[in-house]
Amino acid sequence: MNRRRILTLIGTAAASFLLTTSLPTVAPSPVLAQSKGSLLVSAAASLKEALEEIKPLYQQSQPNTNINYNFGASGALQQQIEQGAPADIFISAGKKQVDALEQKGLLLGGTRSILAKNRLVLIVPKNVVGITSFYSLKDSNKIKKIAIGEPRSVPAGQYAEQVLQKLKILPQVKSKLVYANNVRQVLASVESGNADAGLVYVTDAKISDKVKIVVAADEKYHSPIIYPFAVLKSSKNSDTAKEFAQFLTSNQAKAVLQKYGFILP
Repeated sequence: MNRRRILTLIGTAAASFLLTTSLPTVAPSPVLAQSKGSLLVSAAASLKEALEEIKPLYQQSQPNTNINYNFGASGALQQQIEQGAPADIFISAGKKQVDALEQKGLLLGGTRSILAKNRLVLIVPKNVVGITSFYSLKDSNKIKKIAIGEPRSVPAGQYAEQVLQKLKILPQVKSKLVYANNVRQVLASVESGNADAGLVYVTDAKISDKVKIVVAADEKYHSPIIYPFAVLKSSKNSDTAKEFAQFLTSNQAKAVLQKYGFILP
């Protein structure tokens, strides 16, 4: 009897031990299944305020999805993606950068679309007078520094250079150009007075009370300013990324983009 009781106790203890040690391996599964995880969206710097306002609108219906943004120059973001940096969605301020990723097979098929359009404008500090057109940039007394984005990596800089070339004033103003890493740095340079003028998107100018718009560039003088976007093939959460990409074209998202001055495609 004693031997049988001892064997019973040992068996019960062993079963209890196996049960308790197995629990941690199965308990997290329902929690993981309930969460759709996180998304990282690499986006042009000019979209910052609009996308940050769109985020909570999306999370009202998808509270388990955490959206993080990586804002910067479109060319720099393109290079990061090409070099393997993690991202789920790429939104560029120019067609060139998304084309490059598509040619390299880095986009998820069928997810490419156009988010919005924009306009390029000439800005000066708010208290400056006497600057009335792009041709005023040639004035050596009033304009000593002109801020634009670095054309090789910043689409706004590429558009700016195209406008100056078309107006045949690039040779006269080239020595005055100071290059910024993204369009928001151009805006900051004009706001601070470190540059006497700058070329930014109308959406950038609208968020600042320290600058004023002199004139908008004629659209025939530069490549179309569009914001293409796509889900990346490397996304580890592609279904959720496609859902958010779809939301970016919803009426709710469009209303926010229009509020900040973007033009709907």
